[in-house]
This record gives sequence, structure tokens and C-alpha cells, in this order.
Amino acid sequence: MTILISYQYYFTINYFNSYKDGGEIIVIRGTNITHNKLDLTDIRTIPRSTSNKLPRSKLSKYDLVFAYVGTIGPVFLVDKDDAYHLGPNTSKITVQECMSPKFLFTYFTSWLVQNEIVEHTSIGAQPSLSMTKIRRFRIILPPTKTEQTAIATVLSDTDTLIEKLEKLIAKKKAIKQGSMQQLLTGKKRLPGFSGEWEVRSFGEVLSRINGKKYQVQTSDYQETGKYPVVDQGKDLVVGYSDRDEKGFQCPKGGVVVFGDHTCIVKFVDFDFVVGADGTQILVAKSGHCTRFYAFQLMYRGIATTGYNRHFKFLKERTFFSPDSKEQIAIAAVLSDMDAELESLKKKRDKYAMLKQGMMQQLLTGRIRINADN
Repeated sequence: MTILISYQYYFTINYFNSYKDGGEIIVIRGTNITHNKLDLTDIRTIPRSTSNKLPRSKLSKYDLVFAYVGTIGPVFLVDKDDAYHLGPNTSKITVQECMSPKFLFTYFTSWLVQNEIVEHTSIGAQPSLSMTKIRRFRIILPPTKTEQTAIATVLSDTDTLIEKLEKLIAKKKAIKQGSMQQLLTGKKRLPGFSGEWEVRSFGEVLSRINGKKYQVQTSDYQETGKYPVVDQGKDLVVGYSDRDEKGFQCPKGGVVVFGDHTCIVKFVDFDFVVGADGTQILVAKSGHCTRFYAFQLMYRGIATTGYNRHFKFLKERTFFSPDSKEQIAIAAVLSDMDAELESLKKKRDKYAMLKQGMMQQLLTGRIRINADN
């Protein structure tokens, strides 16, 4: 059976509030923990001799560092001895022999500890937790260290799959960015195409569709409906509407949606309702490929100048323009890359949801792991 325990019986908590920079031991502050990993882009250090004189706040392998002021909750599992020291706004959690440090780390990254944080956080100039309140945290603890370790291993393996997908997504994004730089400027040509590209004005390749009659206000967005709502925000779809009279029938070949205020560019190839003010709809002129120019604007768009109107700047833009067949071919290559990226993102999100479901079951004892098999 699992048991509910109070933290102070199974580990001790210490903290360290001052240091002088300079030395070989890294001081871990709350700002050095990002997504429960160590971020060393901005570090402070102290001499080893200073760290040795402060044993209660010296960090050893398998200690946990927990941020308890400002952004509360990030946690880091120390991965080696004699390399780190506790910094301001963080607490050291030293786990006793009867508990698995990896299990406790996993537990601290779950919604269970987030609930404890919400319950015990004091709101002032900045949110904070006292050591006393941290010691009041409770956990649901599997009775054996073996089962604790098995649970942590299962969830860690899922994390590894998610991290591999994140790295692959980042790699594919970089490849796509490089391909856009080469293909959209004519520096690299696809097989079977040659000849010089022309430089054309906005008015030669694109035209604006008046979307006012297809527009609904933000207050009219629904969670579900017949038509997706597309506006100038970063998300492709921001809501839904059932208003048939507002439905924009997307032409074959799609349209470019440009954010007049945000300068965000999206390609849309489905029927939709236009979102709140600032959503501009563009379509390629005869003999040109809308998706090709959408990619050009995604690659080299309009720089924002704050919450101002930017369509006037877009109308002054020029575009690299090969013949229509090459435009279509380039758009197809880049679209295939987008489809691959979207597939990887869906797979990553699926694993992330799977992990959340596993945490809900394993960390509460609803499902048990037979660690002996």
C-alpha cells in the first residue's frame, strides 16, 4: 500500500542566503533552474574552501534544489558531488536512505506538489514559501524504495522519448530554415529549373481581400462550432463560430493571413471566420502560388513597430519570383517539411499526455508496479 507522509520525516531542508562571487563551485540560484534542469547561462561561483566551510548548504549528488521564492517550484536533482553549492531563494532537500531521490524528484515535478505550493504559498511583493511551510508538504509514498525507483524509471524513460523528439523537432526546424533561405531566394534550385528570377512588387503578385464582412468580435468566439476562427494571433485557430453569414469560403490554393498589428503570417487553406480587427487576407494573383509567397513572408516578413498598423509596409515589399511551376514545386517541398514537423509535434504531445496519465496513476498508487518482475 502507499502511505501519506510529511516531508520532514524523510529528508532535511537547508538554505543559504549570501555568497561572494569567484571560485570553482557553482552556486545554484532559483534563476539557474529552468524546466527542472540546470541553466548555466548566468552563473555565480564561490571558492571550494568557502563551500567546505558551509557543509549544511553544500550540495552532493542526489540532493534536490528547490526554488521557493519568486518562481516557486522548479527543482533540480544534483548529478555529481563537489560541484555545486546552494544559492539564494533555493532550498536543499537531502533524501534519507529509505527514499529514492529520483522518485522524489519526479514527485516534485508533478501536479501533486504544485497543489501543495498553491496551498502554502504566501503572496507579497513576490510569492514565497517558508521553510516551515515546505516541511508541511505531504507525499504519497510507495512502501519500498524498489517500487519508488521503478516508478521513477518508467516516467524517466518517457521523458527521454519526449526529449529525443524535442531534439529531432529542433533539428528539422533548422533544416527547414536553411532550406527556406536557399530555396526562397534562388540560391539553390530544384532539379529541372533554371533561369533568372524576377523581383516583383507586392501589387504584382498579391492582392488584398476585404475581410470585414467575415469578421466577428473576440467576445463572439466559441469553444466549438462549424467554422474555425482565424485572427492575427500566433495560434492558427483561436476559436469557433456557427455564423454561416460570416463564413469565408477559402479559394483553391489557400490564402495568406497577415496580422496588421502583430505582423504574424499564416497560410490557411480551409473555410474560416475572420477574427477581430487587424486580420488581413491576401491571395496570389493569376499565375502565382499563394503558398509560395506565404513562405516568403514567413521567412522574411515585416518587422514590428509595436501595436501599430503594418500593412502599409507590407505593400511596399518586393518578392523574389520564379515562374509559377517553380513556385509550386518549392512550396510543395517546404509544405512536406511542415507536415513532417507537425507529425513529430503530435507524437511529442501524445507522449507528453501519456506521461501525465501515467503520473496520475503511478504517483497516487492507483496502478502499482511489480518491481520484482
